[in-house]
Parts: sequence; C-alpha cells; structure tokens
Amino acid sequence: MTDRTPRALALPPSDRPAPNRRLLLSAGLGLAAAAMLRPARAAGSIRIGYQKYGSLVLLKGRGSLETALQPLGVTVAWSEFPSGPPLLEALNAGAIDFGSAGEAPPIFAQAASPELRYVATEPPAPRGEAILVPKDSPVRSVADLRGKTIALNKGSNVHFLLVRALAQAGVPYDGVKLAFLAPADANAAFVRGSVDAWAIWDPYLAAAERATGARVLADGQGLAPNRQFYLSRRGFTDSSPEIVSAVLKAIGEVDAWAEGHADAVAAELAPAVGIPAPVLGVALGRLSYGVAPLDAAAVADQQKVADAFHGLGLLPRPIRVTDAVWTQPERRAENRAETR
Repeated sequence: MTDRTPRALALPPSDRPAPNRRLLLSAGLGLAAAAMLRPARAAGSIRIGYQKYGSLVLLKGRGSLETALQPLGVTVAWSEFPSGPPLLEALNAGAIDFGSAGEAPPIFAQAASPELRYVATEPPAPRGEAILVPKDSPVRSVADLRGKTIALNKGSNVHFLLVRALAQAGVPYDGVKLAFLAPADANAAFVRGSVDAWAIWDPYLAAAERATGARVLADGQGLAPNRQFYLSRRGFTDSSPEIVSAVLKAIGEVDAWAEGHADAVAAELAPAVGIPAPVLGVALGRLSYGVAPLDAAAVADQQKVADAFHGLGLLPRPIRVTDAVWTQPERRAENRAETR
C-alpha cells in the first residue's frame, strides 16, 4: 500500500516528527512493552486515563467518583496522558480500563484491537478545534495551505478536521507537509514561525489565540463534529458493567454541574491545566456537556472518520464502528422489552 502521508517538516531535534509516519496505533513492540509494564488491576478497582481538560479531570478533582463507587467497594486509580493517542495505546495494552478521547484516536485503536469499546459520548463541540495561522500570515484560506507546513498531534481529533478542511478546499492530502508534534512542541514551533499553521483543540486553541493573536482559518463547524468519547475494553465492560455504568452516572452528574457553573469550572481547571481561568472561560464556552450512549448519528459520524482515514490509506483495513459500541445492561433490557 502506498503511504500517502504528507512529507514531514525537518525541524530541530525537539520538534522532529516521529520517524514512523503510519498512523495505525499498532499492537507491535510499543504495545508489547506497555503490556509488560502495565500495573495489574486489583479486584474491585478501575484504572482511569484522563487528559488535562474535560469532565474526567473535573471528576478527579472533585473526588465524587470515589464517593460514588465506595458502596460497590471499588477504588479508583488515575493516570494522566498528554493526548488521546497514547491514552488509547494504554487502553489497548490493558494498562488502563477507562478513558476519554476525541474522534480520531478510537478509530486507530479499533483498527489495532477488537477489544475497544465505545461506552458513551458528549455532544458535538465543533468550535472547540481549529486550524490556526499567525495573525500576520499571508494565508487567508485553507486553499492557501497547499505546499505549507502544518503542525498537529498525530492521530488526534484535529487530524480529521485537517483531512476534511483540505478536501473541502480541493487541496490533496499529500499537497501539504505535516509536522507531527505534541501541543507544547507545536506551540513553540508555531510561535517561532517554524510551521505555517497549527491544527489544535481547546484549551490550547484559546490560549494560542489570546497569547499570539492567531487567526482561525477554519474550525470544525460544517467539517467535523469534534465529539468526545468515553472508552473501555471488552474484557472490562463484560466483567464489570456495573462499574462502567456507575462511572457514566458520575460523569453525567459532574456534566450537569459544570454546564451551569462556567466560572467555577474555569477556576477549578486552571491550576491543573496551567492556563489562566479567563482563557479557559473562552474554551469552556465552546465545550458541550451531556454524556449519553452513542446514538445513530454519533455512530454515523464516527464511521465517516473511519472511512476517510481508510480512503487515504492510513488504516490497513476498513472497520465498522458499530462493532465496538457497548450498550449498558439496563438499556439492553429496555430494548428487549420494547421488541416484545
């Protein structure tokens, strides 16, 4: 299969993209090593992977999940990840039992392992991700990115945004150069002018807009829903469905609180994220709340992501998102009753 990944930018050592340009989060040596190092899950426990933004970090900070799980005799262990791709590598390797990520990481994780399970989603938040250019850049449209260098986190939610934006503008995917960088390194490259554009999500998006005056070339509106998904493994959902259901209930409660307390959420998240509360307030204004099971629209949106990456040759085979969707036991019972 021909690798159609755009050419990577030759950056200084701290900004150099990873040498493997295939996006599949494979079950190769990296996952084998992770599996050897993973902490064993104790009976009556759940290991949760979280990022520095969103409902899970709020849940961790408030301690409400531990309280909710105490009657079940379940303890919680938290592990922080810089982005969705490494979090889902850890999930596939069995190092964690539950976590959250945007649209693209689960696609590659499902291609790497049939064990992945979507357990819930948040509503779309298309304004929470964007392609940025410097305020004085001559680039005025996505079409102007042809031949330019774009920084992004490999396999993250903004990767799909970029794919869609380029396609809509008539720019071939291999008509741009990609610099695969984590947010901190991408920010540094963007500030010093080593890249022409940066595809990034909130709250880093809001921080870059405030700090540099960067212009939004395109956000997810009309291009990518930018959903947040909660994910687990088949072994865990099969063995501990009551724990998964309890976690989702706790997320729903913290979502309901956060939706009406934006200032309190910003103040609570600011120390953990390292971004001032006023900037976080901008990002939170673009966030959505309301954890729910995946409906037909969410599954269809994810299938479009999977089909797009497979069409570009970035997945080794087509996948069916619906094969990885988990249904809570109580909802299965309701569905059976409705069909009688």
